[in-house]
Amino acid sequence: MKPTARTARTARAALTALPLAALALAGLAACAPGTSDNSARSDDRSGTLRVWLFQEVSNGPKRQVVDKAVAAFKQAHNGADVQVEYIPVDTRAQKIKAAFNDPSSAPDLIEYGNTDTAGYVKDGGLADVSAEFAAWPEAKDTDPTAKQSVTVGGKVYGAPLFVGVRALYYRTDVLKDLGLAVPKTQDELIATAKKIHQAKPDLYGLAVGGAYTYGALPFLWANGGELATENGGKYTSAIDSEASRKGIAAYTSLFGDANCPAAKCAQMGGNATVTAFANGKAAMMIGGDFNHAAVEAGTVKGKYAVVPLPGLAPGSVAPAFAGGNNIGVLKSSSHRTLAVGLMERLAGKATQRELFDAMGFLPTYTDVRADVAKKQPFVEPFVRTLASGAKSVPVSPGWGRIDSSLVLPTMFQEIVSGKKDVAKASADAAKKMNDVFGAAG
Repeated sequence: MKPTARTARTARAALTALPLAALALAGLAACAPGTSDNSARSDDRSGTLRVWLFQEVSNGPKRQVVDKAVAAFKQAHNGADVQVEYIPVDTRAQKIKAAFNDPSSAPDLIEYGNTDTAGYVKDGGLADVSAEFAAWPEAKDTDPTAKQSVTVGGKVYGAPLFVGVRALYYRTDVLKDLGLAVPKTQDELIATAKKIHQAKPDLYGLAVGGAYTYGALPFLWANGGELATENGGKYTSAIDSEASRKGIAAYTSLFGDANCPAAKCAQMGGNATVTAFANGKAAMMIGGDFNHAAVEAGTVKGKYAVVPLPGLAPGSVAPAFAGGNNIGVLKSSSHRTLAVGLMERLAGKATQRELFDAMGFLPTYTDVRADVAKKQPFVEPFVRTLASGAKSVPVSPGWGRIDSSLVLPTMFQEIVSGKKDVAKASADAAKKMNDVFGAAG
């Protein structure tokens, strides 16, 4: 999926925020609160369905597509109404966990990130829709990787909504003005970012964020690092390996006066970097196919291009996070049949085509994705990135807690603030991760 984070305004804010993050981490080793049996006691075929979807950087186009799908659903289901609420991505963990624990106030359907699947299933929040998914004609064309994102223990817990992958957006006019070539290696990328900022101090060379985990991971993976290793279903953190530390050092080298000052960038997340680029405040960014609409709506329209994020060797592609979002029915829904029908409408081929046209979200259906790639050239770098070997996060119930507890952002912020060096910060992060992996089982 595509996480966001708050934006800090000063270096002091970046430093003082760390104790607060530490407080959030204090309970990591403890097992997550168990949910009571929240299975629905009825399956009403009328009434109001409540839906929680994620708020996007530019949400208007998404809302229009959703409204159209909801209107078609209501027309086909007399007596059914739908209420859609758009929730912030960065507070999703608390809000959705509370819904699992309080079925009376919970929605019927939720949008959730593919990194959340295992944790939500362990919490008992998502309904098993394996039978309905198998009987759904459109599901046969689902990309196997996308289907895996809703599958835990061989059972299906939702429908893939879109797949997401990130690449390098860059200002064509800025590079031309400065006589700079498009970077072909990671070292060239870092050097180019610093040359741009030196020549144009009002621009970030490459917008980076201390809380932008999924923008940082390609640097870690390109250098041979890993988040964790798996053995017999058990995960152990690898964030403090020598290779991982090389990647962390490469990413954090982009913070500071030479490119993206820590006072402004230490707590920036993905959405903040997109906003900076779209508003003409950055010459490059690591952005997703799903950010295309926001960039097109900004001041840089017509002045940018996209290429795969370069790896270490010339012509190589840095492994990107294979993200994406899903739609799932809550186990507590008292409108299961209607909710599954709305899930299929929202995640169906027609809606995914329209979400691509409106937002640039890559469809999860192989046939639909092939069609849109032929129509829209901007898709090509993202498809090529996927084909080059995108990676994911550990398929552990603990990952959602590691992510929402800001273990990696805290590590990056400690490094760029000067509080800890790479070795100490990564070792501390590894311990926190292993505490969670151990508790998750």
